[in-house]
Amino acid sequence: MLERKISKDLLNWKNNPNKMCLLIKGARQVGKTFIINKFCLENYKNYIYINFFEMPSYKDIFDGNLDYETIAKQLSLFFPDVELVENETVLVLDEIQECPNAITALKFLTIAKKIDVIATGSLLGINYKEVPSYPVGYIEHLEMHSLDFEEFCWANGIKEETMKDLKDYYTNLKPVPTAMHNKMLELFKEYIVVGGMPRVVDEYINTHNFANVLNIQKGILIDYENDIIKYAPDSDKTKIKNCFFSIPKHLARDYKKFRYNLVETGGNSRKYANSLIWLSDANITSFCYNLNNLELPLEGNSKTDIFKIYMRDTGLLMAMLEDGYQQEVINGNLGIYKGAIYENIIGDIFVKNNKKLYYFEHNSTLEIDFIIKLDNILTAIEVKSSENTKSKSLNTLINNWNVQRGIKLSTKNVSVISDKVINLPLYMAIFL
Repeated sequence: MLERKISKDLLNWKNNPNKMCLLIKGARQVGKTFIINKFCLENYKNYIYINFFEMPSYKDIFDGNLDYETIAKQLSLFFPDVELVENETVLVLDEIQECPNAITALKFLTIAKKIDVIATGSLLGINYKEVPSYPVGYIEHLEMHSLDFEEFCWANGIKEETMKDLKDYYTNLKPVPTAMHNKMLELFKEYIVVGGMPRVVDEYINTHNFANVLNIQKGILIDYENDIIKYAPDSDKTKIKNCFFSIPKHLARDYKKFRYNLVETGGNSRKYANSLIWLSDANITSFCYNLNNLELPLEGNSKTDIFKIYMRDTGLLMAMLEDGYQQEVINGNLGIYKGAIYENIIGDIFVKNNKKLYYFEHNSTLEIDFIIKLDNILTAIEVKSSENTKSKSLNTLINNWNVQRGIKLSTKNVSVISDKVINLPLYMAIFL
């Protein structure tokens, strides 16, 4: 059984006496339903589960008045065997985006404080306009991702004590023992190919068969495509699909800024900008914005019209490439994608650490993969796919721009390059 960090977040939420309804969002198939079902069965005496996608007739519960007493009466009709006992009952509203009235009802369920309520949604960001009244200020939010690298390591038998030891090497800037370093690099390459979708990880752990992994990943991509067909506005369906399947084409180029003319000859932001927002709101992709200036706060210095697009799960990106490329990555042969795969995995790691993505590019001659705030210090991150850690761009940035620290992520072990620049193994990105 896969161990997930969100389990602790759920327990902390349950134990908070002032908790509100909890809304968990995330892309399809990241494991929301499984982990919530497990948590509720272990922590509550009474458990009501409604999946609005599978059980559309249950939307009737929320068709009338939305006060708690009315909803409770409706629940007792649909679930006569479940007693709504205070502090012992949880109501789970899965795929809540299918029932906009239920989203509005979360406000009144929070005010009543009679039962605990967990709502989940895969496509909450794309249909919020259909909600009669969004319950701002009456819900708590959690975002669930596919497995991060640490969770992937746990699934592969790496103990938490080992991860704590790695954190100590990071904190003290000491080289990792060679055997441990090589093992972590091996797992990191496997994580790039497998990604973190629970079904995919389970298959890999059980069989170590990359062909099986790829088949499941391609099935998930088909599900994403079907979601576009089902949920996107009719006028945008083809445009969203075209943007989605253009992502590998963008990452194959040295200059990875998203360009609409790679989606379609003559394409422009007026035609395709909303399509990219749809993919982001569906938690499938992430924006990485260029910065005007290198100073904090980063959000205030971002150029919203100049950006790169990364996949939320690098394993799914790998499944979009040519068959056989997965083994090439394991062997270290990146071909035309060079460092793009590694940029995507680092971007994925940062997003799973709740960081927004930014990069810096100046006059097409200077580009740094990521800029982050780390320990309240402006920090430049350069990603290398090999042991080659030479970086003219990073040195230029340190010497001539308002950047106090540089970090190179590569396959090399921990090392201090100068008083402002260090090298870390790629897998230590989880500690940033």
